[in-house]
Amino acid sequence: MRAIQGKRVRVRMRKENSDFKTEFLSEAGTFMENRDYFAFVELDDMACWVAADGLDSDQEAHSAEMVVQLLLENFTDKPTMSRRKLDEYLQEANDWLRYESRRVRLKASLIMVVTDYTRMVWAVAGNARLYHFRGGRLLGVSRDLSLAQSMADELRISQAAVDRHEERHNLLEYVGKPEQFQPFVSKKTLLAEGDVLLLVTSGLWEGVDIPEMLDVLEEAKEPTAMVDMLEEVLLSKQRPTIANYTAAAVYADKVFKEERKSKKKMIKWIIITLIPLLIMLGFLIYYKSQEAKRLAETVASMLEHAENGDEFAAEENYAEAMKEFSEARNASIKIKDKVHTLLYTKKYKIAQSIVTGDSLLKDGSYEKAEEQFAKAKKSAEKDEHFDPLELDKRIQQAAAFKGVQEKVKEADLLMESQDYAGAIEIYKKARNAAIHAGFASGEKDIKSKLEEAESKLKALEKEQKKLLAEKQEQRGDRSNAMEDYAGAIDAYAKAQQTYQEIGLLENVLAMERKIAKADEMLNPIPLPSTGNGGSNGEPGGASAAGTDSDTSAGGSSAGSSGGGSASGTSGNSASGTSSNTASGASGNSASGTNSNTASGTSGNSASGTSGNTASGASGNSASGTSGNSASGTSSNTASGTSGNTASGVDSNMSES
Repeated sequence: MRAIQGKRVRVRMRKENSDFKTEFLSEAGTFMENRDYFAFVELDDMACWVAADGLDSDQEAHSAEMVVQLLLENFTDKPTMSRRKLDEYLQEANDWLRYESRRVRLKASLIMVVTDYTRMVWAVAGNARLYHFRGGRLLGVSRDLSLAQSMADELRISQAAVDRHEERHNLLEYVGKPEQFQPFVSKKTLLAEGDVLLLVTSGLWEGVDIPEMLDVLEEAKEPTAMVDMLEEVLLSKQRPTIANYTAAAVYADKVFKEERKSKKKMIKWIIITLIPLLIMLGFLIYYKSQEAKRLAETVASMLEHAENGDEFAAEENYAEAMKEFSEARNASIKIKDKVHTLLYTKKYKIAQSIVTGDSLLKDGSYEKAEEQFAKAKKSAEKDEHFDPLELDKRIQQAAAFKGVQEKVKEADLLMESQDYAGAIEIYKKARNAAIHAGFASGEKDIKSKLEEAESKLKALEKEQKKLLAEKQEQRGDRSNAMEDYAGAIDAYAKAQQTYQEIGLLENVLAMERKIAKADEMLNPIPLPSTGNGGSNGEPGGASAAGTDSDTSAGGSSAGSSGGGSASGTSGNSASGTSSNTASGASGNSASGTNSNTASGTSGNSASGTSGNTASGASGNSASGTSGNSASGTSSNTASGTSGNTASGVDSNMSES
């Protein structure tokens, strides 16, 4: 056991007791994008360098980077120089590129070198190369897996012609190959101090010949100087087109020295360790048998969950599909099956996106739901278990719901600004769109908003009509005050009609009363009259209408061009446009539309711009309780309770 521990110490100190220096460059050449990729890892006991050249034109996936990272991840997890294990790592990288080939077929050429700081193994897929220099000379170069190299192997062309042959890029093996993939993995090669390893892609070895590499090697004492000088040689040729190129130089200034053990010591060590190893082997066999059993059960569980997930996905039960794919992924992680882990993780994410989209659609986040459905459809392009038509249906439904939501928001803004008519119009459009899209909950909400908008619009219209009716009523009041009873009636009638339309019955009745009063003022009811009149003050009177006419009730009359009446306590009245007019030297004159009116105990009065004027030598006289007298140029005056008007030279006299 002490010897085993000592060996472990020596293994852990391999890197510390060796000196490997690495430098690289990777450029796009005359192209816009560099699709080459180089990376390396140096562990305590082993190191790995990988250079790859992407051979496809996919703008999203970078095949070279994907391959290098997967290889280094597997190597870091389980460092090895086993040809079988390295082949497994390459096969897994090939499967991964094939799986990710959605838009175009992803392809990559690579060279991989693994060392324990004492020996090395390299692997090739394509035409990326390894040059091994020792003592200033080329010790060896990797073999391309191309048609040109195959022709050279068959002696159809020379080995020197391979670098310029038109079939040098016609690769027989490459990472991402759809058929059987057979990369080349070398045997172990012992390293010596001062060895130089050069990993390059085709973009560099096509432009730099081996003699030029040897010249650079002779001058360059450090890896940095070597890659810089190789680049200078390549660019100095000033070719119109320079492909992506990568060069990585590894200087093994000191390799790890292993102690050589004699055969006797080795046999003794084997015998000493054999017994405990046999005991351990028994436990190991038992453990492995149990582990194999668990592994088989886990694999079976993984496949069963994956199959169930596919069935649920085909039935559009994505929530259950997500659960099954999650179980399948967990099982693949337990057995460390990275390819199936990636596969089931992708299926899980597709189902998860759909379930998330359904939840967002239910919560009203329609834009985010549409994004989730579109993401799921894009990821499921080559998975036959997810129906693209169903995903399209979900995308269209989310888009339709989002359109309805935007219309409702627009109508809500109009409601806030009290543009109820505009809001109603947009609510109706949104409701029709919701019905067409099968958006039941949205249609119900829109219906409520529409009813609210219509109610507010009716209330606003009623208020506007009420204000209009009040204005009409006020106009009627002004006309009534100005004794324009006909205009007042018209305004009151319009106000009444408007009040009637909006159902204000109390205001309707109020207008009815105002119309009746105005009508009474416009069309007054005439007082009843009798035919007897005289000096004894009994009821009687005279009236003049039309152009001019005198009428005397109770036997009195006045001639000439005017007329007068005197009886009892009543006097003269004139209505319309008639007036008493006296022509000649003397008489009564009335101007305008005014007439002489005497009633009750009052005498003659004249309104307008002039009163009664009498000229001549004599006036009118009336017998009874009072009479008119006129002399000279004086006006007629009536005393008592009534008086007559007279025109002309001679006055009229009426007696009882």
